[in-house]
Amino acid sequence: MRILTVFLLLACGLAQAQAPQPPYQASEPLSWELKNARWFDGRQIQRGNLYVENGVFVAKKPAKVNRKMDLRHQQVVIAPLAEAHNHNLQTAWGWGQYAQTYLDEGVFYAAMLCGDPAAVAEVKPLAATPAAPDVSFVTACITSSDGYPLAAVLPEPSPEAAAAQKQIVLVDSPAQAAEQWPAIKARGGQWLRLVLAHSERPDLRGQLEHFGRLGLTPETAAALTKLAHADGRRVVAHVETAADFDAALAAGVDAIAHLPGYANTLDEPPERFAISDDAVAQAARQHTAVITTTAATDLFRLEAAPLAALRDVQRANLAKLQAAGAPLLIGSDVFIGTARAELHALDALGMDHATLLRLATQDTPRALFPGRKLGCFEPGCEASFLLLAGDPLADLTQVDMPLLRVKQGRLLTRLADVAASSSQVSTSTADPPPQKGGKKKTGKAKSTGKPSSKAAAKPQSKAAGKAKPR
Repeated sequence: MRILTVFLLLACGLAQAQAPQPPYQASEPLSWELKNARWFDGRQIQRGNLYVENGVFVAKKPAKVNRKMDLRHQQVVIAPLAEAHNHNLQTAWGWGQYAQTYLDEGVFYAAMLCGDPAAVAEVKPLAATPAAPDVSFVTACITSSDGYPLAAVLPEPSPEAAAAQKQIVLVDSPAQAAEQWPAIKARGGQWLRLVLAHSERPDLRGQLEHFGRLGLTPETAAALTKLAHADGRRVVAHVETAADFDAALAAGVDAIAHLPGYANTLDEPPERFAISDDAVAQAARQHTAVITTTAATDLFRLEAAPLAALRDVQRANLAKLQAAGAPLLIGSDVFIGTARAELHALDALGMDHATLLRLATQDTPRALFPGRKLGCFEPGCEASFLLLAGDPLADLTQVDMPLLRVKQGRLLTRLADVAASSSQVSTSTADPPPQKGGKKKTGKAKSTGKPSSKAAAKPQSKAAGKAKPR
């Protein structure tokens, strides 16, 4: 297994150095036997054997096994990661640029939070293939007529350009919310996204320099949330400040995108981003999930002192939410990245590794796809996992280079011949060495419980060589 590990690490490094690389392909669903495995169960590392058949974990060894591995309690198996906030897979261009990066980084689940219905329609067939991340799309993104993200999506932001565009729905009052609700429903999707940005600053309205950077009034957000819930839809709210956080909670949204303090575009005092104890308690009571997005702070290239002040607020906000039991979800909002960037950003803020891995591999994927059994290894759970070289609880960077990617029992590989041939029954590191000769000796034969070290090592190396294509 050590030889196999070294080979896989070298192969991963060589593959990353080559560009462009072929896309990932998926084998047929395989039956797996992982002997002497270690896996992260959401709290700690467990030990034992894992079995996979028909795309799910099963209790017993399948009658026919395609892939056997003896992990010798060295490698660690974790569930794939999830990204709760991004925009890079919601167009066909973005998919072509970044979908393979998701698989490279072991991120199998994602939420795209502001897609145009026509653009998303082009992407959905691409996301419906076995060798692709599973994506939840938000196609109803709602802001005010001078709100975010108009300044980012319009070449020349102006009231006329805002009114002419079709990607973002513009609503300025509860009455308009009711009037436009049929058109909002027609955009499809189970979620809609509301934008609250500096909602406590009505004085910013009408100022040209802030056009396209504001958002809904609290009353309009509440009206839209009520309409969505009556129609069986869920709501995620973009927020900037602690006051926006309060307004989102008062509206009754299901999730809040951005921990207040992820950015400070108006150069405001840090206390404007500090969540109050009452708000934290309300978020926990209402089970309102908070998508962290602390990695996005680095995109603003702040000076050392303002950056340190924001990071202090982020630490305090995270500590309060965790202590109260408010649900947290991993999301980066880094267009050129994935949830892995957020994993390391939260690690730098001091969050413990067990909590980080639980959020990334269990809480977040289950929130994105609540009808599925994800992030678990019990019988009936989807057999999607990553094989790591070492223990991520001790060294989080182990997550950065998966040795193996398996999605619903299918091996994901860039090697087309490996994907095509993987369903054949094969030998591996779990197979005992073949016995020479067909007859058993009698008389002085000794019975030993352990083979000699030389006898064990030789077939192990041979088996590792057979298992090398990944």
